Amino acid sequence: MASALLHRALTDPGTPPLRPLPERAAALLAELDAPPRLAAHLRAVHDVAHQLTGWVQRNHPGLPFDREATLFGAAVHDIGKTLHPAELSGPGSAHEEAGYRLLLTHGVPADLARFARTHATWAPADTGTEDLLVSLADKVWKAKRLPDLEQLVVNRLAAASGQQPWEAFLALDDHLEALAADADHRLAFQAAHPIAT
Repeated sequence: MASALLHRALTDPGTPPLRPLPERAAALLAELDAPPRLAAHLRAVHDVAHQLTGWVQRNHPGLPFDREATLFGAAVHDIGKTLHPAELSGPGSAHEEAGYRLLLTHGVPADLARFARTHATWAPADTGTEDLLVSLADKVWKAKRLPDLEQLVVNRLAAASGQQPWEAFLALDDHLEALAADADHRLAFQAAHPIAT
């Protein structure tokens, strides 16, 4: 059963308000009695992913990607930190494979569980657009900008829309700057929730 602190992290609206996690993701976090700080982090990244994918759909409708899969991926990408809680406040990548396996054991299909593995690596040529968008949301939620990752997204946007890469870059850059503007609020939301229950 989920603790009261986890419940608060999953339901506290935040300022500005953050969207709730997809029902399946929230239920899984409750079942695992996940650390409240993890739930808060996942909500922040999911909220950014929601805004980012909405922008992509509106501005680049020719880019094929699964928005629901992307949003679910953003909502569970760090779930392995329930098994590696030290990585909530410090570096480490053990949570990536652990999260993938954890999701599989809880009945999440491999095509959705993959986000636990792929959110920190985007170099392979077969990386999906959904994976890139989850990775991008996982960076920009705290106003971190990674040119290599952004260039991969720009290349997909330009190819799908027929724009010149510089045009796609300028539009994406403007949107990421707007998303990054709320980073302090999201960081404060995450920090307001404890690591331990």
